[in-house]
This record gives sequence, C-alpha cells and structure tokens, in this order.
Amino acid sequence: MNASAAVAAAVVPAAGRGERLGPGAPKALRELGGVPLLVHAVRALARSRAVGLVVVAAPADGVAEVVALLDSHGLDGKDIRVVAGGATRQESVRLGLAAIPAEVEIVLVHDAARPLVPVEVVDAVAAAVRAGAGAVVPAVPLADTVKRVEPNPGRPEPVLDTPDRATLRAVQTPQGFDRTTLVGVHAKALAEEAAGAADAPPVTDDAGLVERYGGQVVVVPGHEEAFKVTRPLDLVLAEAVLARRRAADAY
Repeated sequence: MNASAAVAAAVVPAAGRGERLGPGAPKALRELGGVPLLVHAVRALARSRAVGLVVVAAPADGVAEVVALLDSHGLDGKDIRVVAGGATRQESVRLGLAAIPAEVEIVLVHDAARPLVPVEVVDAVAAAVRAGAGAVVPAVPLADTVKRVEPNPGRPEPVLDTPDRATLRAVQTPQGFDRTTLVGVHAKALAEEAAGAADAPPVTDDAGLVERYGGQVVVVPGHEEAFKVTRPLDLVLAEAVLARRRAADAY
C-alpha cells in the first residue's frame, strides 16, 4: 500500500433527523457544550493522523448550512468536504464514498452522533485495516445481562433465552474498511434494492452489510466514551464527559 493509499478517508452520514432526541434541529446539529454534535465528530476524526479526508453527507437541502457551520468552527486543518446525503444512512454512506479520491484504499464510517470518540480508537481501527483486515469495528463488552425475547410491544414479552454475555460486544464507530470491500457490499445492497428483494433482514451498520455478503468482520477495543447520543439522557452524559475533558485540558 503506497503512502497516499495508507491514509484513510472518513465518511460521516449526517442527513438524518434523529427523532428520539425530540423535535427541533436534526440530531447532528444539536449542541454539546455549545458546539454541534457534528462538529465534535468531525474534530474527533480530524485529530487522527491516520485520517486525511473527512466527507460529511449532509441533508440534501442543508449542504450550504453545514459547509458554513464547519467553516465557522475553524475546521480547516484537514481536507473536509460536504456532499448531499440520501434518504437513508446506507444511501448517505454510498454518496460519501463516491466523493473519495480513487487512490484512497482505507475508508472509515463514523456516526455524527458519537461526538466524543477518542483519537486512539480512530487510530486503532485504521491501523487494523492497514494491517490487512477487510472490515473492522470498535466494540466494548456488555455490562448488563441480555435477554432475547419474543417482541410484543406494549405488553410483557416472553424470554426466549439468555445469551452468554462473554461472547457479546456493543459495537461503536468509526468502523473501518478496505475500500474495495465497502464499495462491493454497497453495490450488492443497491442491486438487491433495485430488484425488489424485501426478505433480507434490516442492516443497521456497514459492517452488517459485510457480514450479510459473507465477509469477515474483526473487533478492536472501543471506548466507553464513544457512546451514541440518541436520547436526551445521552446528551446529559455527554455534557458531563465534555466538562471533565475541558477541566483536564484534554479537549
């Protein structure tokens, strides 16, 4: 792998609204410590020497707004591009991929709603791909016992079994990929969609697409501070983490 190919590009799908945080601005534009989640997420990626380009997939009607937002927060140390995202996360990632120069062989995909991922996690994911892994996810062990249930929303749900917690991990981002692998699984998913294949189970991340089409995904250690800000309580926790970092001059 040559020097330019060894530098990763990162795609940040940020076109969704994030309704679980309540009405208002799209989730990626909600503020944490006075700064939008998206800005924190892009900064986290830009801090890594492994990342040379960050592509943000913004709402189709908000590209200019996101460009102005990133410019206003001084994010000019790295190559940062904004493209129009799609109606789904999968489509936004695909559109972000299309904006990455052909010579880049390592691609990271990061949730805008994970604003506090430490730089060492970004570095570890990129390094694992550089070492030959086709797909890499950072993950942490589960603290809680997990039950598999028969879904029955609004009513008591029968427990089917209790998986061994030692074999389970909670997956985070950025997820890392060999570019050929990621482009290939997105092309297969798009072809299935065009063919009207409706029986495939939903996939919530890009590593899930790799698994669906027979590829291997490996895990590297994640970090407890790389949690996803989805609910109002998550935002309270993120504010506490950010305040501690600022007090320690670590942010």
